[in-house]
Amino acid sequence: MPPTSSGPYVKVTHEDRVAIVTIDRPPVNALNRQVMQELDQAIEALKRDEATKVVILTGGGSFAFVAGVDIKEISQLSSGKEAADVAAQGQAVLMNIQRLGKPVIAAINGVCLGGGNELAMACHVRIAGDRARFGQPEINLGIIPGFGGTQRLPRLIGKAKAIELILTGDLITAQEAHRLGLINMVVPQDQAMKAAKDFARKIASKGQAAVRLALQAIEEGLEQSLEDGLAIEFRAFGQVAETQDCREGVTAFLEKRQPQFRDR
Repeated sequence: MPPTSSGPYVKVTHEDRVAIVTIDRPPVNALNRQVMQELDQAIEALKRDEATKVVILTGGGSFAFVAGVDIKEISQLSSGKEAADVAAQGQAVLMNIQRLGKPVIAAINGVCLGGGNELAMACHVRIAGDRARFGQPEINLGIIPGFGGTQRLPRLIGKAKAIELILTGDLITAQEAHRLGLINMVVPQDQAMKAAKDFARKIASKGQAAVRLALQAIEEGLEQSLEDGLAIEFRAFGQVAETQDCREGVTAFLEKRQPQFRDR
């Protein structure tokens, strides 16, 4: 499939069943209104693209995944209401990523700060190069995270450490981020994209109904009580049990062969 693009700052390319979304706004891939609009358009297009099974999100260049929100735009906000509207719009874009219905892997190839860290946390899997740095340094500008940082960070690493990082603005290494559970994997700096592609191809080889329903059960269940989450799970289990892929997977196991999933 030929490369496609949703705009000058967000490029989408395809490799087999994997789409690679690259935010390319030198020098640090800062998020502004146009980037966020292009990113949302790309995600909406991939939601409708049945050929795409997994999405990789990364930053252009070798210095930054995304170094944060464009501070010049923040400085031009004229009121608290305008600022709240910008935050709400950014949160909606990131929630669209989280609820894409297809796994999204962040290939973190450099600094991942502020809005960049919030963007990475909206992805389902995070793989980072060993020289990446993470943090929510908004407090140093007299503001707070606005694209979900105060909510997703404590859910991923725990309340106490999230409070520490948000209130101090301190940055952490990729190794520390992995220890805390913020990222899934640390690899040599130049191997982040390769590792993300390998991970994506592994997921793409599975039955996609099962992948979609597993993601749905996890995402929706975590917003509910344990009892309600378990109810979401058994309904999803019933749905996947009716698919051809379920029958193929079970039969292949019993016949001691690799399953041939058809995403049906």
